[in-house]
Amino acid sequence: MKEVSVDSMAERSSAIAQWQLMLRDDVALLAMPGAHHKALVRQAYALHHCKVIDADDLIDLLEFADAALGFAIEAMLDVKPNE
Repeated sequence: MKEVSVDSMAERSSAIAQWQLMLRDDVALLAMPGAHHKALVRQAYALHHCKVIDADDLIDLLEFADAALGFAIEAMLDVKPNE
């Protein structure tokens, strides 16, 4: 059985919480959807590379990043020209 230290669990939780804060930054997302998506993806891969998250977590984060990009694009399409 693999032991997981309390410190590593805290580090993982903190890293994911920081990533989620970035995900929920609607102002940045809507201002620059492509750049924000790229930052989310890079951070997710960095967390995986440093072994803070596993492959399943990485897939989840990438799916959330893609969903955020889709949301931003739809929001841009919903804006009327005179707004």
